[in-house]
Formats: sequence, structure tokens, C-alpha cells
Amino acid sequence: MAQQSETAPSAVRRPADLKLALSAAALLLVGLVGVLLVFRFIEAEREREFRIWQARLGIVAESRSSAVQGWLTAQLDEMTGLAENAALQLYLSEIVLAGDDPERLARAQAQTDYLRNLLVVTADRSGFAAPGGGTPVQANLPRIGAAGLALVDRSGRVVVATPGMPPVDGALGEFIRAMPPAERGLLDPFLNRAGAPSMAFAAPVFAIQSNPDPSTQIGFVVGVKEVADELYPLLRQPGETSRTGRAVLVRPAGAMIEYLSPLPGGEPPLSVKMARDTPNLAAAFAIENPGGFAVRHDITNHEVLLTSRPIATAPTIAPWTLIYQIDRDEALADSETRLHRLLAMLLLAIALAGVVIVAVWRHGSSRRAARSASQYRQTAEQLDSQRRLLRVVTDSQPTSIFILDPEGRYRFANRQVSRIAGIAAADMTGKPIGNVLGPDVAKRYLTLNRQALESGQRVSNIMRSDGNGQLRVMQSEHIPLDAPNGMPDGVAGGVLVVERDITDAVTEREKRSRILDQLVKTLVGIVDRRDPFAADHSSRVALIARAIAAEMGLSVTDIDTAETAGNLLNLGKILVTPDLLTRSGALSDSEREQVRISMQTSADMLQGIEFDGPVVETLRQAQARWDGTGIPAGLAGEDILITARIIAVANAFIGMISRRAHRAALTMDQAIEVLLDEVGTSFDRRVVAALINYLDNHGGRARWSDLEDPAVAS
Repeated sequence: MAQQSETAPSAVRRPADLKLALSAAALLLVGLVGVLLVFRFIEAEREREFRIWQARLGIVAESRSSAVQGWLTAQLDEMTGLAENAALQLYLSEIVLAGDDPERLARAQAQTDYLRNLLVVTADRSGFAAPGGGTPVQANLPRIGAAGLALVDRSGRVVVATPGMPPVDGALGEFIRAMPPAERGLLDPFLNRAGAPSMAFAAPVFAIQSNPDPSTQIGFVVGVKEVADELYPLLRQPGETSRTGRAVLVRPAGAMIEYLSPLPGGEPPLSVKMARDTPNLAAAFAIENPGGFAVRHDITNHEVLLTSRPIATAPTIAPWTLIYQIDRDEALADSETRLHRLLAMLLLAIALAGVVIVAVWRHGSSRRAARSASQYRQTAEQLDSQRRLLRVVTDSQPTSIFILDPEGRYRFANRQVSRIAGIAAADMTGKPIGNVLGPDVAKRYLTLNRQALESGQRVSNIMRSDGNGQLRVMQSEHIPLDAPNGMPDGVAGGVLVVERDITDAVTEREKRSRILDQLVKTLVGIVDRRDPFAADHSSRVALIARAIAAEMGLSVTDIDTAETAGNLLNLGKILVTPDLLTRSGALSDSEREQVRISMQTSADMLQGIEFDGPVVETLRQAQARWDGTGIPAGLAGEDILITARIIAVANAFIGMISRRAHRAALTMDQAIEVLLDEVGTSFDRRVVAALINYLDNHGGRARWSDLEDPAVAS
């Protein structure tokens, strides 16, 4: 009996111990599974970070490769545009046909001079001018230079070239001789005699009015320029804030890889080559896997994240590859720190969860339920308080404010949105925007929201509509939301839309613009009626000035400023007597001065009127000369407003091709010769070049044929 009494408690403890052991084993198993899931989650987060960087680097690589590709195409297009110039085709044909005949060569001298001037103007405008300029030399004399434009015949002989054009021999000569007939091409970057990176571009010249095929080709337009200031800045991404993010250009060179662009270690372009079989070399992976993404080593053996894009060059040379890379340490430093912290927190959370489970198991489910209910109640009260605050703030605004989730469903709408939709705000929650506003209206919001979510940046939009003859202009801001803490369910990852009606502001601005335009036309009409010989002079100057400004690629404000100033430049003639304006005889010094200062009088009369651009200052400087001898005295060169330089050329050009009371009109060609003679003294070379280019290459002569005096034109 005594033995039974001793073993009975042991028998009771064994089931309890077994239950405890099973519970501990279950808890340990749950802990192990939790740790495994944590590590899998961390690895998934790391992979997601890599995908984010792949997308980010891909966007930059696409942007930079497009910029480089566009630059190469622009150079070739510049050559093609020059080669398709009808005057160039005609004159080059005559010079080529002249051969070595002295008499025919002498007759072709005028054509040679014209072609040289055309090349000089084009080179100045397009960046093919030799550094430091130079004096023109005969084509058959040796030249040492770094950049320029040249016309060569089918045999590679230079017919005419700009000052500073390097000799067409060596690698440049081989490039021209190897050019496929009727094709355009480029010469890979090389170091010129000054050690600067340079490239050559060529386009075929065909006989005038002939089909572009090898049988009608008479030569090539060849351009050589130093590319460091144009090409390599394109590799820098605007707004890039990373310390080690960079773009690099490479090309295959047999068993080697040559780096075409400067390297971060200070190595100049075209100075570094690496073997293609170098282990884990970033450039080798980029060339073999264009568009791929990987972690490799750069030439300094730093581990980098990289992606690449191919760049088409020419059929006769190897394609380039653009690599965009960033040091792995910089790219992943924050994420690795965050992941390590997250790992520690999750492991700690698992440990704490185990402790909590044991505590809850020991203290009973009732206390756990009470605690959970209390926490839920506090959270619900906090969220409800935030919703009420958000509702009060947004309902007090006159603008429409609402939140859409990534699927386009309403998660929040203020009173203004509810009023427009005709649905209570509470009833809109969870409904697709297409069901509320209709699919056509909703499409605009969904498209802009998608752009905001994909870019992670605020997207702004202005929409004009003219329903039932009534203009309505709406401005909307689409702001991506990525912070879930304290936000209603479904809001995290959605887009906040703020929209307001700006119709009144836009209508007022357009009304002001129309009134100003009508005022300008009225003032121009008054001036034209006072001087029949200068009728339409202002409007013609405005037409020419606008075309020149657009040809130079100026901003919309500068283009409008040039046009408005052109229309108003003769306003001051209102104070000049009609007899003085129409007199055909000689004028006294005081009378000439009165006419001469009329443009300054125009500026004085317009002082205080608010224009969108510097119209008044343009008129004050329109009589300034490039060499500083004009009005105002001492104002010269680049210190003169570009719009004033344009007005000066346009006014002179229209004045020369128009008949006046005291003289006959010039032809366009005669007027151009006068402008060229005064480049560097009276006029800016770039403005004159833009006018000539518009006349000869963009249809200006045909479009402005009615500006010439009929007697001269015939």
C-alpha cells in the first residue's frame, strides 16, 4: 500500500510532463518555422530591392542611350541636310566636272567661294567649327586642324573645306574611301593631333534633281568635330543624386573592350582597354547581354549593379554599348541596414511571441481576449479620430479632394467631390470611379494615377474642355501615397487627387493676351498709314524675327517677344511728320537723327506696359551693334539681348529688300551679302546664319517671295 501511495503521484505527473513536453516541442517547431519564414522573407525583400534597382537603372540607361543615339542621329542629319542643299549639289557638280581645266576652274571660283561660306555658316551653327577659328585657305594647300566641314569628290579629293578642317588622309581618308556608295556613316571616336576625342560624320551628295543612288553620287559632305563637350555630358543623368551612379560607353575591339568615355578614376577617354575574358567584368557582361542586369566588377574591381543598352552606330563599325552602373555598397547600403534591422526585429518578435504565448497559455484565454479587445478598441478610436479630422479639413476646401486605390476604387472623397458626383461621400467608398463618373471621364484620372504610381512622383495635369460652347479648365495634382501608418484601409499604395477649377484665371489671361494683340495691331496700323513706303514694314519684320527665333530654338517667350517687338519697332514714327517720312530728297542731319531715334521713342512710349517678355528692353537695344558702336553706346556682343540682335537683322533685311522713297530695293541675295559683310561689326553671326539656313534649307525663299519688291524679283 505504501508503494502504491508513492507511485501514484508519479503516474499523475507523467501525463502532465508529457503534455508540457509536447507543448514545448510544438512551440519550438513553431519557432523554427517562424525563423525559416523570416529568412525567406528577408531574401524575398532583397530580391525585390534588386528588381527596384533594375527598373531604376534601366530608366536611366534608356534615357542616356536615347540621348546619345539622338545626338549621333542629329550629326548625321546635319550632314544629310547640308548634302541635300540644292545650291550645294549644283555647284559641287560644276566644280567636279571642271576637273583640272584651269579655265573651268576659274569660272567655278564663285561657286567655290559660295560653298566655303555655306560650310562656314553651317559649321558655326552646328558645332563643326574649328576651335579658335581661322582664315580660309585654298583646298589644295595642306591644312592642320581639329574640326570642320569639307566637300570631297568620289575619289576622296577635298573640293572645299572650312578653316581648321583636318587633312582627309590617314584614318579619315580610309573612312571616306571605305564609305558604302549612297550611304551615310560615322567614324568611331579617335584622338586627334591635340589628343582630344573626335569623331567624323559623312553623308553622300547626289547630282541635283536625280534619284539618290550610287550612279548619281558626286561626293560626300564630311564633318569632323571634337566631341568631349557634346557627347560626354549626355552621359550625366539630370537630377542624379547618387555618388557612384555613372554611365560609361564601351565598344568591342577584338579580344579587348575599349572604354570610349572618361572613367571615374580620372582616366581620359580612349585610354583604357580590358580583356573580354576578365572574370566578372561588368563591361564584358554588358556587351554580351545588352539590356541585361547583373552584379559584376568594374575596372577598379568594385562590385557594381549594372544594366546596359546597345547604341547603333554604322554598318561598318562595331556597335557601342552604354553601361549604367552604381556601386553595390552605395545602392544597397540603406536596404541592407534596413533588412538586418528587420531580421533582428522579426527574430526578436518571434522570441517575444514565444514568451507571450507561454504567458497567455499560463494566464488563460480570457485575459488574452480582454487585452485584444482593448487594443482593437483603441486602434479603432484612433482611426476614427483621424478620419473625422481628414473629413473636416478637406470638406472646408473649395477644391475636389479624393483618394483612389491602385484598382481605381474610391477610398475617400470630400464634400465637393460628393456634390459633383451627386452621391453621398459614404456611398462612394469602394465604388470604381468609372461607375461613378463614367468610363470616358474616369480614363483621364486612371491614366494620370498610373503615371504617379509608376514614377513615385507627383503628376500635374491641366485639361481644357468646351462643352456646350462653354470653356472649362481644370488643374489636377496626382500624389502617390506609400505610407500606410494611420491611413484608412486601401489608401496605402493609392493616389491622392486634388483638382480645382482655374477657368476664370485662364480666361482672364487669354483675354488680356487678346487685348494686347489687338492694341499692337492697332498701333502698327496707325504707323503704316503714316508712311506708305514703309507700309507693312513692322509686320514683315515681326514675321522674319519670329522665324529666326524659332530657327535658333529659342523659348516660346523669346519667340513671342521678338515678334511683338518687331510689330512695335516703328511706333515712334507717330511723332515724325508724314512729309519727313515720305520725302524722296536728301534729309538734313537733324531730320535723319529724328528718324534714327524713333525706335528709342517707341521704347519710351511703351515704358510701363507689362509684356510677357522683355519687349521694351528689346526695342531699346535693337539699334545696338555687335562691336559696341550702336545705341546704347558700349553695349556689345553677348551683352545685347538675343531678341534685340534678331530684331536688328530682321529690320535690316526687310529694309534692304523693300523700296523706299529715297532708294530702290535689293534682292534677297544682295541683302544676304550685305548682312554677311557686317557680321562681327553690326550683326551676330548666329542670327545671320539662322536667317540664311531658314531661307535656303527650310523653304524661306518660297514662303517669303512676296516680301521682295516686284520690280526687283522680276
